[in-house]
Amino acid sequence: MSDIVTVQLNDPGEGLTEAEIIEIRVQVGDRVEINDPIVTVETAKSAVELPSHVAGTVAAIHVAVGQEVPVGDPLLDIDTSGGGADGSAPASSADASAADADAGSAAGAVAGEAPAGAQAAAETGGDDAAAAAEEPKTLVGYGAAAPTARRRRRTAPSGDDQKQVPIDRILAKPPVRKMAKDLGVALHDVLATGPGGTVTRADVLAASQRALDGDFFPDDAPQAPEDLSGSMKAPRSQPFPGVTSDDSTTRVPIRSVRKRTAEAMVSSAFTAPHVTVFNEVDMTETMELIAQLKASREWSDIHISPLAVLARAVLVAIRRNPEVNASWDEDAQEIVYKHFVNLGIAAATPRGLIVPNIKDAHLMTLKELAQSITELAQTARAGKTTLSATRGGTITITNFGVFGIDSGTPILNPGESVIVGFGAIKEKPWVVDGRIEPRRICQLAVSFDHRLIDGALGSELLRDISAVLERPQLGLVWG
Repeated sequence: MSDIVTVQLNDPGEGLTEAEIIEIRVQVGDRVEINDPIVTVETAKSAVELPSHVAGTVAAIHVAVGQEVPVGDPLLDIDTSGGGADGSAPASSADASAADADAGSAAGAVAGEAPAGAQAAAETGGDDAAAAAEEPKTLVGYGAAAPTARRRRRTAPSGDDQKQVPIDRILAKPPVRKMAKDLGVALHDVLATGPGGTVTRADVLAASQRALDGDFFPDDAPQAPEDLSGSMKAPRSQPFPGVTSDDSTTRVPIRSVRKRTAEAMVSSAFTAPHVTVFNEVDMTETMELIAQLKASREWSDIHISPLAVLARAVLVAIRRNPEVNASWDEDAQEIVYKHFVNLGIAAATPRGLIVPNIKDAHLMTLKELAQSITELAQTARAGKTTLSATRGGTITITNFGVFGIDSGTPILNPGESVIVGFGAIKEKPWVVDGRIEPRRICQLAVSFDHRLIDGALGSELLRDISAVLERPQLGLVWG
């Protein structure tokens, strides 16, 4: 008699209301143990593996890859009685192997009743047996595969096939899965080129590079028409769930991180009246300071960058202009002034834009800020940023200079009143004591909420940030 336990989507400690299924780690008939990963979900900011809280055999799966699932909804059913998915005793390993050799054999074969076709394939070394041999080994804790037809991962599409098929099982070896997790790449976003649709290391690296380049369509991007009367060549179907293409367009579903980013930016842009002020800054002395720190033994194991010095300059300027560290409480009709600084650092990751923050940054030294920024960036790139790390920010820095851009008009992170934009540092001719000299120049942009911050206060904040960057020793006096 079967004893079915329904595993639900629980909040993994991030205050979730829903999450997107990006990978299903088991199949019906798989044996799972307590704490075995069963699904991977994408939260607002990161990918999270959800484990099973019971041991047994997977009896049913209620979700699909790409589906948005509310917290509390069922993910799958697990039979904890020790029987198979249909309540019968599990087949022996020998019979399971024989059944796997014939991908077209009927499910539910019992001991002593392996189909003749499977036996023949095993004896003759047929195509089905060869294909089975090419598949990755079963992960520890997953048990023997169910005696059902295996659904292989879709490989590169061809011909007139314009629809992306659902992916219920992704074939990838454990080291490849780990690499994808470390790089923040969802396996169902990877074009599989390995045997039998297996995702390889090269596939993951290629997907990561495409994400960093902002290119969702590797080698398949629509090409420009040969002349004004020519028609755009239709892109081939892409290896992403839900993506559809026709002769003129490609439609990509709005995924979790992009969806949350869009919601936050629309909310901010149409709630807070933004004003942006700009200033060009001579960074020459800051760059000399960084060179000196890099050469010192004390900083030999610390990655010090202009961003860390900017972060310190922002904190010094906030100390001199504390009124900017505030938020607007519409419901209470109050301005909330913060006595702490959780400094947000906008990070472009393969999953999209996220803004984790450094808690209590106002208490940190320059070295501690540099270390925190490095750790924050590594965590974000690995796709391991937690939702709690993105909450409670007070002021944000966005570094568009890493893309070679001089300036921009950054949009406030919701609930904050200031965001500082950091442009590219470039060598330019600059007037110094009446002489033209080559200097290291960048442009700063400060956007602020005009409900809270008047133009004079916003300008004073930018002036003080600029002054510390131009004369780093001011940080000692003002800080």
